[in-house]
Amino acid sequence: MAEAGSRPYAGVRVPGEGFILRAWSADDLGALLRHADDPQVPRGLSERFPHPYTRADGEAFLAGRVVDLDGPVLAIEIAGEACGSVAVRPGQGERAHGAELGYWLGRRHWGQGHMTRIVAAYLDWVVPALRLQRIEASVLDGNPASARVLEKNGFQEEGRRRAAVLKADGFHDLRLFGRLWSR
Repeated sequence: MAEAGSRPYAGVRVPGEGFILRAWSADDLGALLRHADDPQVPRGLSERFPHPYTRADGEAFLAGRVVDLDGPVLAIEIAGEACGSVAVRPGQGERAHGAELGYWLGRRHWGQGHMTRIVAAYLDWVVPALRLQRIEASVLDGNPASARVLEKNGFQEEGRRRAAVLKADGFHDLRLFGRLWSR
């Protein structure tokens, strides 16, 4: 993996109302552990986001061994500390015009409208930066707050994958959302 100084998005700073989106740094480990090690946070996330969230998990993430931090993966900074993340995973080949959106936020900041504004600011930056035309996102059926974030940002529900995910409490549907931009 490349050194942090040579990462293509290392200098990105996207300011917003009450937050800043910026590259992750090794200095974020303590804040990452405080916000990620909460059993409520990974409920609607993929199994790549473990619980308990250990120091080793945080170190692996910040070293780029969980997601490619050379990609457009930004930390969400609120009140001076990293407390979540937002990213897209760009498509390849015939799907290179699109990307899959993902995000999470520490529970202390839930219910305050932050994520709707964060997603809007991130999309305003990443869509032109990567010349994307389509963004899609999957939401676990038990996470209506995440679906509302997408809908408030112009996403439309495009379908449902029934019993697509097995969590500790049983099978869950995935709600599929998408939004198009014109070129």
